[in-house]
Amino acid sequence: MKDSSEIRTEILISEILRWGVRASLALILVGSVLFFVQSGDWAGADAKAKLAPLISGGGSFPLSLGWLASGVLSLDGMAVTVLGLALLIATPVLRVAAAVVSFALARDLAFTLISAAVLVFVVASFFLGAVG
Repeated sequence: MKDSSEIRTEILISEILRWGVRASLALILVGSVLFFVQSGDWAGADAKAKLAPLISGGGSFPLSLGWLASGVLSLDGMAVTVLGLALLIATPVLRVAAAVVSFALARDLAFTLISAAVLVFVVASFFLGAVG
């Protein structure tokens, strides 16, 4: 039988996942609408030319946090969408971090170490992916 701290932990973790996905979906939707509104007339004759950079795969992708911060503050559609995608990626990582804290508070050394190792591997994979 689960005690109240285990139930609270499970609720916290489920809320992190639930609200992370909801917030990221909202940001992606708002960013997409902003992007198309800010990009001009998409029904005109040159719509195909305007859409080509989005679907060609050859375009550059902004990689700096400065670009993201200034873009979100100026309500740039692409930046808001990227923030939503980043939040979607960060949500499961936050879930693992919450599990580490939860197991540490419960003084469950085995699960704390396992969760911490998973967190280290996930974070390391982001950095290794950025390098390679």
